[in-house]
Amino acid sequence: MVGAATIAVEETIKLPKTILMYPMTLASTAAHLVMRFQQNLAELVIKGDSTLESIFPPKDENPEWATFDEDLPDGMEYTAGASAQSLEGLEGDRRAEGRFALYSVSDAPEAPGVADPPTRPARQSKKSAANPTVPQPAVAAELDYPTLTLAQLRARLQSLSVDELEALLAYEQATKARAPFQTLLANRITRANAK
Repeated sequence: MVGAATIAVEETIKLPKTILMYPMTLASTAAHLVMRFQQNLAELVIKGDSTLESIFPPKDENPEWATFDEDLPDGMEYTAGASAQSLEGLEGDRRAEGRFALYSVSDAPEAPGVADPPTRPARQSKKSAANPTVPQPAVAAELDYPTLTLAQLRARLQSLSVDELEALLAYEQATKARAPFQTLLANRITRANAK
């Protein structure tokens, strides 16, 4: 009887710790049951799939609307409006405009074998016909301005005087007339004049 009383007292002393552990024990048990149910369900799905595949073998066919590169004969290109090469050329042309102009040069040399889109030579010839020879200012030659990206130009603007900035702006307007470059130079000139 004394042993039973001792066990009852010990269990009563452990009761506060046991009560605090019940929520964690219940949550752990519930999570275990849910995970076990998911595992059993996954096993049933796998067995069902393998049974259905043995009864009804899958058809290996491509939809008629799908065209893959390996399905085309050699030398044939995708022709839904434009060839793959001209699409690459157009994409390269678009990268030089808008938000991508920060990190690219608009007249960068293209990869060999990539055809220029039809609009590009006409636009370049129009610019070159309008201004066949534009003298390059000394500051442009010093900075190697025609090869600079917008981010590279922005990094070099602090060291330039107002006269050099105005010369670069006039050179940009006379040659490539890229809007982001013109805006950057004009804003820098305005800030430099305000000081």
